[in-house]
Amino acid sequence: MATVPIRRAAPFAPLRFPRFTILDAYLLREIMPPFGFAFGAYLLFWFVNIFFLAADYIINAHAPIFLVLRFLLFRVPQSTPLAFPFACLLSSLLAFGRLAQDNEINALRTSGVTFLRICCTPLAFGFFMFLTSYEINETISPITTDLSTRTFYQIVYHTEQLPVVPGFFRKDDTTGNVFYVGDVSQDKKTMHNVMIFENSTTTPYKTVINANSAAVDGEVLHLSGARVTQFKPGGEVNGDSVIRDVDVSLPLGETIDQFVNTSTNDPYTINSKQLKSQIKAMETTGQGGQTLDILKITLAQRLAFPFAAFIAVVLALPLAAQIGRKGKSLGTALGIALSVLLLFVYYIMMSAFSALGKNDAVNPYLAAWAPNLIMGTAGAILFRRVER
Repeated sequence: MATVPIRRAAPFAPLRFPRFTILDAYLLREIMPPFGFAFGAYLLFWFVNIFFLAADYIINAHAPIFLVLRFLLFRVPQSTPLAFPFACLLSSLLAFGRLAQDNEINALRTSGVTFLRICCTPLAFGFFMFLTSYEINETISPITTDLSTRTFYQIVYHTEQLPVVPGFFRKDDTTGNVFYVGDVSQDKKTMHNVMIFENSTTTPYKTVINANSAAVDGEVLHLSGARVTQFKPGGEVNGDSVIRDVDVSLPLGETIDQFVNTSTNDPYTINSKQLKSQIKAMETTGQGGQTLDILKITLAQRLAFPFAAFIAVVLALPLAAQIGRKGKSLGTALGIALSVLLLFVYYIMMSAFSALGKNDAVNPYLAAWAPNLIMGTAGAILFRRVER
């Protein structure tokens, strides 16, 4: 009797990852040149626009040219949140418009390649640009914006000593202490109108320390004649307030320069983590209103603006497939015109929803993401129509 050999199934099926095909490489070669051109053109426009504003200080204020150039160079990274979406939009429109003009998209679809598969590489490219833009916006832009602001103060005041913005909050994530400083003297050591909120973990009481003035001694903030008030968990005052001298460590043992410099009211000089801490500190101390809404919108835009690079690709690809049928010269002109027009529409929506969010007419986080949601929905509808 003949026997049939038994084949044992492999314990694990081999993982198959999407391959980088010749088609993918071809599409990238089509996208990269117009992306580089659009990205560089946007940064150049931004640079020239600021240069005209700063030229007055060179001509009339006789500011050192190297300071003005340093201010301009440090300001450029702040434009990247909108530079990436514009470059992705223009490059996708021109690249796919050219493919549609030469009937290459039709040829691929006739060969059995779906429109979605053709778009996979541009979509992946757009998502990568979103991650790149977000990383620059989180790590490089806050540092360069702070440096450019300091340079601007040096230009205006012709001095190395920079003015300190009064009325700032600062939270120490290690201890949970929240600092509020009304003003800082010129010696950059004496603070006025100081309030410290201590959320104690060793006792059930929360403590609020108020002092008319405080002085920095190394890494310690010394409050003379401070009023110390303890609150019970229910909010009632625990006994009478006590007036005494109090020493409080600065956050993470920072120097006064570090404490003040990282605690300004400019949300563009801090990253998302620090901005979240600032928002939480304001909510903890009962602060609110338009200032808090502005901070929330700014925090949401830290992610929404970079993500617009991916949304731009989603919207551009089906549009390019349509305008590419208009002919080569007309298709290119339409691609450039549409890029400028759509960027303008996005900017108008961004400004309008930001105003609504700042006035508490719309949720701040929804206000920041509304332009992406509208543009993304339009792109999805166009995608469905082209795919059919």
